[in-house]
Amino acid sequence: MKSIGFLSFGHWSPDRHSRVQTASDVMLQSIDLAVAAEELGLDGAYFRVHHFARQLASPFPLLAAVGARTSKIEIGTGVIDMRYENPMYMVEDAGAADLISEGRLQLGISRGSPEQVIDGWKYFGYGPGEDESPADMARRHALIFLQQLEGKGFAAPNPNPMFPNPPGLLRLEPHSEGLRDRIWWGAGSNATAEWAAKVGMNLQSSTLKDDETGEPFHIQQAKQIRAYRDAWKEAGHAREPRVSVSRSIFALMNDEDRMYFGRGGKDRDSVGFIEQQRSVFGRGYADEPDKLIDQLKEDEGIAEADTLLLTVPNMLGVDYNAHVIESILTHVAPGLGWR
Repeated sequence: MKSIGFLSFGHWSPDRHSRVQTASDVMLQSIDLAVAAEELGLDGAYFRVHHFARQLASPFPLLAAVGARTSKIEIGTGVIDMRYENPMYMVEDAGAADLISEGRLQLGISRGSPEQVIDGWKYFGYGPGEDESPADMARRHALIFLQQLEGKGFAAPNPNPMFPNPPGLLRLEPHSEGLRDRIWWGAGSNATAEWAAKVGMNLQSSTLKDDETGEPFHIQQAKQIRAYRDAWKEAGHAREPRVSVSRSIFALMNDEDRMYFGRGGKDRDSVGFIEQQRSVFGRGYADEPDKLIDQLKEDEGIAEADTLLLTVPNMLGVDYNAHVIESILTHVAPGLGWR
């Protein structure tokens, strides 16, 4: 059995072929897709965060709205770039969104990927400290965020407050109990996966990681997950961690599916460089359901994870993406023992 969710990058474009023309369209359609996914029995609705781009960028209003419109589905991100975040304000936003959804938030955070502008975080008022890289800054913000999610008081109260205070030092409000255990780190390397385990975050592993051994992507990802679980065990955490992987998987059920995804394409790994780092990009899957089942059985990364995030082509609209999700749940997942 696996928890299965969708992951939307939230693209929008005024191009005449796009079914998501505006920023308003992508926000409202994201909510509608989460509602449709819940009705289909999907377990999670996750959204990517990109700044300075025609994509989803401000996650907490969207997460709160999805939480208010749904009742069962997990709601998350994959991932929020912590280089851009005020971790104190983020604690308040996350607490509010989690309370609205009654404890269904699953927040993926990370150092982030290359953005649309050079050092975009500086326009948000942030910058690395002395002898600190942007990645170090992201991890510093993440640790502050995690600490404050514990809900411990730290601020001395005003002796003459406008409103009565509870006794002792004050914490950030609203506090949502249990949210600290539902934070995930998007790791691009084995080392950052192990760091996430040590500090007690769940693991998100996408279709991209540092090429550390030259092996196929899914094998490197499986090794990353095993290294993460070993580090988690060594750290002595009381609970069991969760691990997600993301994949592009399309069952070719009709002529429209074959038109979009049946012409071949990314059916093998590729290698490239991101910020001078050699990286391996995992393959996608598009085929008839029975053939998909055989192919996915060989994916070691998926086998190691308890959660699978299906990347969806959100610019094709809500109805088509609901069809994509239903096809996987109905015709592929049962054959793999995921349902």
